[in-house]
Amino acid sequence: MLSQLVYVSSRKSSCTAAEIEKIVASCQKNNASLDITGVLLYSETNFIQYLEGDAKTILSLYDQIKTDPRHGQVRMICYGPVSERAFPSWHMATKALSHSELAFRTDITGQDKQTFQQLLTGQTQSDSRALILLKKFFEPIAQPVKA
Repeated sequence: MLSQLVYVSSRKSSCTAAEIEKIVASCQKNNASLDITGVLLYSETNFIQYLEGDAKTILSLYDQIKTDPRHGQVRMICYGPVSERAFPSWHMATKALSHSELAFRTDITGQDKQTFQQLLTGQTQSDSRALILLKKFFEPIAQPVKA
């Protein structure tokens, strides 16, 4: 069953720019064959990732992420079935974010900005508004990574 999963985690201090490149390279190598698409946002201190694909496959990947030494305090924000992919041709787009210079390139409200900041800093958001905001935020800014 086609599903989506969103998680947030803290980025360990040992996760350097080179480690981020390894994550992206791994996504480029593995996600196409697993039929996983999505987006990874990261800052100096956090990751937020939106994954979509077969339910069992993305749950298995999430289990691997929870044990990845580059991540800490991994928390699922939401998970569930979807009728179609939000990012059908992006095996994993990535975007670096700065806490001090968040550039929202879409029309969102002040409340949406606050919700996103809470997500970015790891505060749990489990309502549908958080998922809608993530999709809205990702679509115009993330650039696809060619597999």
